[in-house]
Amino acid sequence: MAWLEVFRTAARLGSFTAAGERLGFTQSAISRQISTLEAEFGSALFDRMARGVRLTEHGRALLPHAEALLDRLDGTRRELAALTELSRGRLRVGAFDSANAALVPGALAAFRAAHPLVAISLTEGLSAALLDRLKDEEIDLAVIAGYPEHTYDTEAFDLRPLVDDPVLVALPRDHPLATRSRLRLADLAEEDWIAASRQPESTLLAACVRSGFRPRVEYVVAGWTAKLGLVAAGLGVTLIPSLAARAAPSDVVLVTLHPEDTPVRLVRTATLRGRSAPPAAVAFLALLRTSAGLPAGTADATETAGTTGPAETAGTAGR
Repeated sequence: MAWLEVFRTAARLGSFTAAGERLGFTQSAISRQISTLEAEFGSALFDRMARGVRLTEHGRALLPHAEALLDRLDGTRRELAALTELSRGRLRVGAFDSANAALVPGALAAFRAAHPLVAISLTEGLSAALLDRLKDEEIDLAVIAGYPEHTYDTEAFDLRPLVDDPVLVALPRDHPLATRSRLRLADLAEEDWIAASRQPESTLLAACVRSGFRPRVEYVVAGWTAKLGLVAAGLGVTLIPSLAARAAPSDVVLVTLHPEDTPVRLVRTATLRGRSAPPAAVAFLALLRTSAGLPAGTADATETAGTTGPAETAGTAGR
C-alpha cells in the first residue's frame, strides 16, 4: 500500500521530487519505489520528463484503482480507530437477574453516558447458561454467581472476583422474629418456606439442611419478586441474596443471619480465557468494578483451577 501512496502522490504532483518532499522521502527513494511498482505490474507507469513526470497509459489506468484501494484502507483505519476509541462498536453483557437489579444498571448507565455511540445489549439468565453463551461468543462478558463449593471451568474462562453477596432471611413485617437483629436458621425450623424447588438441596435452602433441619416448602416460585410477594402476604419465609434485597416491598423485613448460617454468593466477571476482550468490554469491566465498590484500575488475580459444578445449573445461585 505504501507503493500505491507514493504512486498516487507522484501522479497528483507530477514530480518525484515534490512527492518526496510531501511524503518525507528523498527523490531517489521515490524513484526506486516507483520502479519497484512498475516491475510488479510489468509496465512503465510514468514517462520521465526533463521537468517532472507524466502518467503513461498504464499509469492512468492504475490511478483510479490505486485511489480506491487507498480510500478503502483509510476507511478501514478510521473504523478500527473508532472501535479502539469507543466511538462505535458494540457491548454484549450477560448477567444473572439479581445482578441486573443492582450492580449492572449503574455500570451500564455510566458506560452509555461515556460512549453513547456504542450499541449495548443485555442478556439475563442463570450463570451456567451465561457461560455457555460466552463460550459460543454470543456475549462479550458475563456476570455470574456461585457459592464456594461451586467451581467453574477456569481453563475456558477468566474469572475475576467482583463482590461477595451474603444471603438474608425475608420475613413478613408482623412476624414475631422480624424485630430481631440477627437470626439462626434453626430459629425458623418450624416455618413454612418459599423456594424455587421442593428439593432444598438445589436451592438456597440447602443452608437449612446443613443447619440440621429439612425446611417445609409450601410454595414453589422461581422469581425473587414472586417470593417476596408471598412473604409479604404472610404465606411463609424465604432466603434472599443481598443483591436482590432492593426488590423487597415495605411489608417485608430482611434480617441478617448468624455468620455460621449465612451462605455467601461469590459474584464474578467472566471472559473467555486466551481471547482479547473487545475494547467496549474492557471499559465496561472497569465501570462494573466501580459499581461494586472496587478500584477500577486494579485487576485481581483470576481463578486458576476448577471445573463447572452441577449445583450451579440446578439452584438459584445464578439468579
